[in-house]
Amino acid sequence: MSMATEYHIPALLTQCMEGLHIKPDGVYVDATLGGGGHASELLKRLGKQGKLIAFDQDEEVTSNPSTQNLLTDKRFIFVRSNFRFLTNFLKYHQIEKVDGILADLGVSFSHFDSPERGFSFRFGDQKLDMRMNRQARLKASDMLENYTEAQLADLFYYYGELPNARRIAAAIVKARRQTDVTTAAGLTEVIEPILKKEDVKKDLSKLFMAIRIEVNDEMTALRKFLLQCPAVLKPAGRIAVLSYHSLEDRLVKNFFKSGNFDGKIVQDFYGNKLVPFRLVNNKVIVADESEIAANPRARSAKLRIAEVK
Repeated sequence: MSMATEYHIPALLTQCMEGLHIKPDGVYVDATLGGGGHASELLKRLGKQGKLIAFDQDEEVTSNPSTQNLLTDKRFIFVRSNFRFLTNFLKYHQIEKVDGILADLGVSFSHFDSPERGFSFRFGDQKLDMRMNRQARLKASDMLENYTEAQLADLFYYYGELPNARRIAAAIVKARRQTDVTTAAGLTEVIEPILKKEDVKKDLSKLFMAIRIEVNDEMTALRKFLLQCPAVLKPAGRIAVLSYHSLEDRLVKNFFKSGNFDGKIVQDFYGNKLVPFRLVNNKVIVADESEIAANPRARSAKLRIAEVK
């Protein structure tokens, strides 16, 4: 296995490429470059006149072996920024409209597998960081030290979907007066006694995910990004979004269906539905057993594709 493959295995790769209906001379956006797996495949399908603009707020992505070939390709433009600034940077690069947009909302393997990034509970003594953009102010350790019990309980409940969120938040606030809860080991030691033995790994994963979502303001960024997409897509342009969390998937599903995040379709005076998209796949696309066997992290991936009207 190559270093590039080890760094990142893109989920639902074929389905994403086919769903985007790529034109060889088209202009496309990869809103989340990460390990470059989807971007590499997209570039293979573009001709000499095609163009790919890729966004990522993590400065480390350009130093990874899996992205080196992309950076030397004249058809490729890298934007070191969050995809919430999609329109601004397209204007900066004098691009008005694009043929397709791809967003993989998952976290790259390297983030989970790098102790110094503090994304995983597997590395006990490391301070919890979890910033995608390492120049951002808020770290996970800051949040665990300073958020109130109510703030922690809310984010564990809404982002982690943990039914015992209040107990977990109370335990953290109580423990942090005497001990360090800002390392993976310290936090896990406080939380484990509250969890059912059979659910420890699953619930810790949910807890760490909730913290990561809050640190990176991921839900706000996703909403802002989606709201810009209908205006920057050409007629019949397509958008494909891979999500890994029920909250993300619900936002994408509702927005593709109705053009808003409540999922309520608005009609004009004549009863015409005022929706910006046509659904390409009415049923969510998920990985089959063979892909899951090769890439277990694809198990939770959900792909939705829509075409702008």
